[in-house]
Amino acid sequence: MKILIKFCLCLIISTFIFFSMPIFANSLVVWSPNNQTIQTNANSNSTDLQLESGAAILIDQTTGNILYDHNSHEQLRPASVTKVMTILLIMEALDEGRINLEDKVPCSSNARSMGGSQIWLNETEELTVNEMLKAICVVSANDCTVAMSEYLAGSQEAFVQKMNNRAKELGMNDTCFKNCHGIDEDGHVTSAHDIAIMSRELLQNHNSITKYTTIWMDSLRDGKSQLVNTNKLVRNYTGCTGLKTGSTSLALYNLSASATRNGLSLIAVIMKAPSTAIRFSEAKKLLDYGFSSFEYTSFANENDIVKKLPVNKGIQDSIDVVFEKAAGTTTIKGQSANIVQNINIPDSVSAPISKGQKIGEATYTLNGQTLSTINIISTSDVPKMSLLNMASYLYKSWFSLLR
Repeated sequence: MKILIKFCLCLIISTFIFFSMPIFANSLVVWSPNNQTIQTNANSNSTDLQLESGAAILIDQTTGNILYDHNSHEQLRPASVTKVMTILLIMEALDEGRINLEDKVPCSSNARSMGGSQIWLNETEELTVNEMLKAICVVSANDCTVAMSEYLAGSQEAFVQKMNNRAKELGMNDTCFKNCHGIDEDGHVTSAHDIAIMSRELLQNHNSITKYTTIWMDSLRDGKSQLVNTNKLVRNYTGCTGLKTGSTSLALYNLSASATRNGLSLIAVIMKAPSTAIRFSEAKKLLDYGFSSFEYTSFANENDIVKKLPVNKGIQDSIDVVFEKAAGTTTIKGQSANIVQNINIPDSVSAPISKGQKIGEATYTLNGQTLSTINIISTSDVPKMSLLNMASYLYKSWFSLLR
C-alpha cells in the first residue's frame, strides 16, 4: 500500500513538472553576453499583447535589444516604409558632404509619373534637398523620392542597387528592394526585424532626421502646398520622434514608430495591420509596453575619467585614464540596481605610455552574466624619463610658467 501511495505521488509530481515547463520557459528572460540582446524563450514572448497585425517587433534604439517579437522575420510587403532606407542613404550623402541641403534637385518625367502619395512635381521646377526631405518624411511623396534617387545615383535602378547593398551591410537578410518608394512590386519584400534595423541605423547615426519626422503640419512652395504628417503618433503620442508609415492594398498597413521617454528610446514596427487605426493602436501598445516594463541603464560615457593613476619612470608623475566608449543596456525595470561594476586597473603604470593605450577594463554583470566590457585607456602619451626628454620637459614647464 505504501509503495502504491509513493508511486502515485511521484506520478502526480512528475506530471505537474512536465506540464509546467512551457509556462516557466515562456517567462524566462535570457541575457546574451555576446550581442547584448534580450532573447525570450518559446515562440515569441512571455507577454502576449494579442496583436492583430501580421508581424511586429519592439527594440531598444540605443542597444538594439529586442524587447518584443511577433513573426518578425516573415517576409512581407513594406509599402512606403521602404523609404526609411531611401532616407538613410540621403542622410549618409548629406553627412559625407556629397550633397547639401540647399542643392537644387530637378524633377524628371519618370519622377513626375510615380502616382500614389505625391506633391505633384513638374519638370519645370526644382526643389532643394531640404524641401525634398520634408515632402518624403511628412507626406511620403513618391515623386520626390524618385527625384532624389535619380539625383544621388543617376537612375532609380542604380539607387535601388545601393539600397540593397546597404541592406546587406546592415545584416537585413529578409530584404530585397525592387524600388525606392514602396509601391507594390513582386519580390519587393522585407520584415519587421529588418525595418527595425534600418530605422535604428537612421535614428542612431543621423538623429537630425527627427527635425523632419516630427513635423505635424508644414508647407512648401511659399505656402501653396500644405503638408500633414501621415504618422498620427507625431501629434498624439508623447515623446514620438517619427518615423514612417506605409500602406497599399496588398501590403495593408505598416508603420515604423519611434519614441523617447526618460532616457529610453524605442522603435516599434507593425506590418500587415488590417486597418490604419489598428496599426497606430498596436504601435502604441508596443511602445507603452516598452516604457512601462523596461529602462535603459548607462554604464559609462565616452572619455569619462575613471581615475588618475601614478606613472613610474615617466616625465610626468600621473595620467588620467578614461572609458574608451559609451556603453549601457536595457533591463527590466527594477533590475538595474542588481548590476555589478568591476573595474580592473593597476595601482600604477610604467612609462612609456601611448595615448589610447589600454590600461584596464570595466565589466558589468547581472546575476552572474556579463552585460558589457569596456576598455579603460590612457588620455595622453607619457615618454619614459631620460636626461634628454627630462631637460626638454623642464624647459617647457619653466617657459610656460614665465609667460
